[in-house]
Amino acid sequence: MAEVINMPRLSDTMEEGTVATWLKKVGDTIKEGDILAEIETDKATMEFESFYEGTLLHIGINEGETAPVDSLLAIIGKKGEDISSLLSGNKSDKKSSDSSEESKSSDEPSSAKASDDKGSSSAKALENTGKTEIPEGVEVITMPRLSDTMTEGTVASWLKKEGDKVEEGDILAEIETDKATMEFESFYSGTLLKIGIGEGESAAVDAMLAIIGPKGTDVSGIGKNFKKGTSSEEASEGKESSSVKATEDKKTTSAKDSEDKGKSESQPTSNEGRIFASPLAKKLAEEKGINLRQVRGSGENGRIVKSDIENYQPAAGGGQAYTPVGTESFEEVKNSQMRKTIAKRLGESKFSAPEYYLTIELDMDHAIAAREAINADPDVKISFNDMVIKACAMALRKHPQVNSQWTAEATRIAKHIHIGVAVAVDEGLLVPVLKFADQMTFSQIGGQVKELAGKARNKKITPQEMEGSTFTVSNLGMFGIKEFTSIINQPNSAILSVGAIVQKPVVKNGQIAVGNTMTVTLACDHRTVDGATGAKFLQTLRQYIENPVTMFV
Repeated sequence: MAEVINMPRLSDTMEEGTVATWLKKVGDTIKEGDILAEIETDKATMEFESFYEGTLLHIGINEGETAPVDSLLAIIGKKGEDISSLLSGNKSDKKSSDSSEESKSSDEPSSAKASDDKGSSSAKALENTGKTEIPEGVEVITMPRLSDTMTEGTVASWLKKEGDKVEEGDILAEIETDKATMEFESFYSGTLLKIGIGEGESAAVDAMLAIIGPKGTDVSGIGKNFKKGTSSEEASEGKESSSVKATEDKKTTSAKDSEDKGKSESQPTSNEGRIFASPLAKKLAEEKGINLRQVRGSGENGRIVKSDIENYQPAAGGGQAYTPVGTESFEEVKNSQMRKTIAKRLGESKFSAPEYYLTIELDMDHAIAAREAINADPDVKISFNDMVIKACAMALRKHPQVNSQWTAEATRIAKHIHIGVAVAVDEGLLVPVLKFADQMTFSQIGGQVKELAGKARNKKITPQEMEGSTFTVSNLGMFGIKEFTSIINQPNSAILSVGAIVQKPVVKNGQIAVGNTMTVTLACDHRTVDGATGAKFLQTLRQYIENPVTMFV
């Protein structure tokens, strides 16, 4: 269903807004958070952000045109959607509204004139209505209505306290609306005489938020029940109340400083004319003594945001600081059927099995010596991975519960031992299977792993050669990875992650010596393998790897 976006009232004195620039055109696709246009209010030019997704079907106010608050600004909906009823209904409402405004204008000329006055007639107006008189030079700031759905606001935090000096542009507080948390900026200079709404408190739109005026002014007669809305109170207010700017990193209903856009293609701010910068960026720049005209903005349309000030570095000689520029781009690579299958199976495993992990560090000194001795035969070449696979196969024979599968009806404990060996290929990960691995020698394991891995990388491995595993070994040690965890290869109940062999100081016989260690992590499905069972499996694995001679018995 199409969404009608109206001109928002961004402050309690705003009656109309002007569209300075449209950043989208009719027919464009709109995403939530996109900046639609820049709107000139009675206080500032602010960015207008969409909270809807769809297609921009209609623009109700063109660039340079001015319209009252709540006028039809735009319509967003599905492409091709019929919005004729919304357009005709809006015209009827506008006509009725215009008639009402005309009547109101003719009936209350003195009120309108009083609201435009800077305050010279405020005391008289208040006397005539019996209102509390507002001392000269004092400004009562009220809770603004920031969207057509906002009825109240909550003060998240005050950045100033009573008695503090306030300059025009200072951030007074952070206000939570019905859509976002926003910074509240003062358009007055003076002393913060009174806070009407404490931190964490909520109040209706137009309720008294704060009072600013000359230091020492008595404002005790202005209570929390003060509300804007009558012509006399408009007259007493004189100067316009505070406006609100959007906080960086958070959404606003209609104006956002693009702090969270993070666009890498930046534009320098102009050396002349208006500087586009968020309130927080202005405050930080003032604190750090940075000239905003020398800062390159990374926000929407070159707007200066908080990160630009934090990262600003003057160039040598006082020139413009260098900011990298570039074009954001992506390359889309279509997912192969292999990649889709891998993703599906890993997702099913990760989100269905209650995994837990057990990690131990192995002393590899004897394994290194044993491998060197075996490889001394010119006809035999084995790897540490071959030794790990053999050790796992023999440990599974002693701990059959780890060599199991979970089904809804029963736990299936395999009497045979088929070990899957994870192999990286260009399009993902394949797991060739060594059938009856416990019956193989080191050299037989090494030869078959080499053969199956070659087939996998050349895309010549058959489905039958990748089926039926009861346990899996994944080794990233050759890449220098010291320790990691793997996702269980369903329907297995466990997978062993093997890290690199590293030299490090170890304690042997009460003395510190240089040793060789390897870290392995066992991921277990808790439905079939209890913690104690997994720990006993690793103890047996340790015995075999740290004393390879026992694997020949």
